[in-house]
Amino acid sequence: MSRILVLAGSPRVNGNTDRLVASFAEGAGKNHVVEIASVHDYAVSPCIGCNSCFSREGNECFQHDDMSVIYAKLREADTLIIASPVYFYGLSAQLKAVIDRLHTPMRNSFPIRRLGLILVGAAVLPEMFDAILAQYRLALNFFSLEDAGTVLARGAKDKGDVSEKDLLAAYRFGESL
Repeated sequence: MSRILVLAGSPRVNGNTDRLVASFAEGAGKNHVVEIASVHDYAVSPCIGCNSCFSREGNECFQHDDMSVIYAKLREADTLIIASPVYFYGLSAQLKAVIDRLHTPMRNSFPIRRLGLILVGAAVLPEMFDAILAQYRLALNFFSLEDAGTVLARGAKDKGDVSEKDLLAAYRFGESL
């Protein structure tokens, strides 16, 4: 049984991303401990690239915000799932701020060994997810992480637009871990 942390990156509460995450968690929860951290619940400032975390004790950031809570959650997980709506072919700003704050040597102490991705976007373009998937593959390679899998949902703009097929895919993704 592994501990799965889902970083849910939508600022829209109970929207399509949250629905996919809930479906994933239901499937994964059969055999694993799943924690969902909705980034809209945390006040996280963006990284300013000062690199002071490289020389500070414990590699802690000088910014005192809710990222310390997320760091604690990352210390407990062996699988990380990133879930986000797609805005201008990228992750949500709230989620990107959290990810950028992982530019710290502290990340080397996290027990995370698998990474997965859940994305949902309004467009139906075949290349809609390409930029995010390129970053995802780079992160897998750089950190030597196992690819846990992906769910890519297209054509879901308004709340409730995510299809039953995509919800089932998210459930099965969770169940497959």
